[in-house]
Amino acid sequence: MSPSWPCLGERGSARCLLLLAVSPNARRTVADGLHDGCLRVRLAAPPVDGKANEALVAWLADELGLPRRAVRLLRGEASRRKQVEVDAPAERVGAWLASRLDAAQ
Repeated sequence: MSPSWPCLGERGSARCLLLLAVSPNARRTVADGLHDGCLRVRLAAPPVDGKANEALVAWLADELGLPRRAVRLLRGEASRRKQVEVDAPAERVGAWLASRLDAAQ
């Protein structure tokens, strides 16, 4: 995979891990570059009663063109730092990262 993304790790051939740094209460949900080895996501949802986590997972699934069940929050339920498992090859998620981060710059 080129380029190499510090926020993306392979988990077998059909899954990958994505490390995220989430900022809730943004105006809109958007991938906003890399921050300390994580993909920074500005999230238009409040961090109340799990709404931000639900919005994050739904947004990622929609962005990647996957069903909601293909994206799972593994760690960081009550933290800004999160680890998400995605049922898609790392190459596919890396291509999405490249398109989103190039558009953000």
